[in-house]
Amino acid sequence: MIVADKIDFTKSNGLVPAVVIDAYTDQVLMLGFMNRESLELTLKTKRVTFFSRTRNTIWTKGETSGNYLDLVEIKQDCDNDSLLVYAKPCGNTCHTGDYSCFGVEKNNARFMEYLFGFIRQRKLQMPEGSYTAKLFKGGADRIIQKVGEEAIETVIAAMKRDRNAILNEVSDLIYHLFVMLAEQGITLDEIGRTLKSRHNEE
Repeated sequence: MIVADKIDFTKSNGLVPAVVIDAYTDQVLMLGFMNRESLELTLKTKRVTFFSRTRNTIWTKGETSGNYLDLVEIKQDCDNDSLLVYAKPCGNTCHTGDYSCFGVEKNNARFMEYLFGFIRQRKLQMPEGSYTAKLFKGGADRIIQKVGEEAIETVIAAMKRDRNAILNEVSDLIYHLFVMLAEQGITLDEIGRTLKSRHNEE
């Protein structure tokens, strides 16, 4: 995590632009501005806080609507005068009620990348009470067995043409596939490259 002392606030009258990214989907949510105080508050409270140029005051996103932005990570650019703020949105971000201030539609498919990263973290941290950690502790054979079980249940749901069951069983299958990939040390990027190499436009 960055520290305020590393950011150059001198170029724009004490402010730096901060682009907020949805940590779940990697989509752009909004653009705001931070001064040193709002950046320090963001780092301290883990709630994304800006400096309002129109009201000339500090404000925490969501303080009136409840649609807070919970901080995950902040990155600065190569000149140390612009920020990328990764956050978990608690509701829609735009004051119009939209998901994003840029008219971007929420893409839940990208959540799978976040989920895979989360599973890999569980493998490293192995927290008590975590189902994912329990699977890793059970070993490769147990994980592979679970993938097989979920695959069979997915096929049964598909044969019954039960849409709700398919959604749930496919979700279970993908989750356990991700655990298996993490256990084997295989990344989604490798899967993507393999699929790309086999793709034929014809």
